[in-house]
Amino acid sequence: MFDREIEFLAIGDITTDAFIRIKEANVHCRINTSDCELCMKFGDKVPFEYVKVIKAVGNSANAATAVSRLGIRSALITQIGNDQNGRDCLEKLKIEKVDSRFVKIHKDMPTNYHFVLWYEADRTILVNHIEYQYKLPEIKFPPKWIYLSSLASNSLEYHKEIIEYLKQNPNIKLAFQPGTFQMKLGIKELKDIYKRTEVFICNVEEAQRILQTESRDIKTLLGEMYTYGPKIVLITDGPQGAYMLDGEHFYFMPEYPDPKPPLERTGCGDSFAATFISELMYGKSPLEALVYAPVNPMSVVQYVGAQEGLLNQENMEWWLKRAPAEYKPREI
Repeated sequence: MFDREIEFLAIGDITTDAFIRIKEANVHCRINTSDCELCMKFGDKVPFEYVKVIKAVGNSANAATAVSRLGIRSALITQIGNDQNGRDCLEKLKIEKVDSRFVKIHKDMPTNYHFVLWYEADRTILVNHIEYQYKLPEIKFPPKWIYLSSLASNSLEYHKEIIEYLKQNPNIKLAFQPGTFQMKLGIKELKDIYKRTEVFICNVEEAQRILQTESRDIKTLLGEMYTYGPKIVLITDGPQGAYMLDGEHFYFMPEYPDPKPPLERTGCGDSFAATFISELMYGKSPLEALVYAPVNPMSVVQYVGAQEGLLNQENMEWWLKRAPAEYKPREI
């Protein structure tokens, strides 16, 4: 039984991403902010270079794959349709050694399929989460960690099932990286999830959305998120680095220097989160795990999609040995 060996159990929707490489577009940003818009001529024929289709992705699938690459036994609870897309996703999980026994196949329903508008090094994702009938499967042997991320908008009752399971298994640690619809549900609806969370991860813009604030003051965002229950709060800021509040201290961690200009940034947050949790599972302190976490995103941005560039533990150590002297956390 593979479930006896599960250490890391990810819960969230799986999808296929079709990356559309756009040739002619413009990016418009507000002055002194990172609030940018991708602009194309409305009603025009917009040329693109090519499409690359990547199976078995999505926040939780990416995290389960990243953890598996780092040598930790992982599994995924997710939903697929009875179609070729779903079968392809299952095959990809098998290749990545992610246990798929908890994947639910829904008859007469499609598997999620998202479109990614890729321009220069960044992207905009067109998402459409199929509203499956979610139900938590029987989990005979509790994992050490549960990682919860993106689900469809009809999943509120499913979250209540998850929190009941966590109450029955108090030794399980929860990592929460909210997806689009979980952010829309808000803290009030998911207050028990926030209270139960060991590690919370989001980016700056997501923190603003969740907290309903325009403030970009990192210490304020970290501190407010911490008041809702998470023991460790991580907020990423793309190439600007990442921040952590461990309950007592605020830290800044720079990004690991890219060996060459980034190709595409999808999955950076997922790989950061999964690496941080993996290193905690290997017995490292939160501050030590924070040093490891940016290494995987550095590699991920050198490839198209969230998974091709994921590293194993040996690769991680190799890069850390070659880190520049300024690559270290500092208290803020």
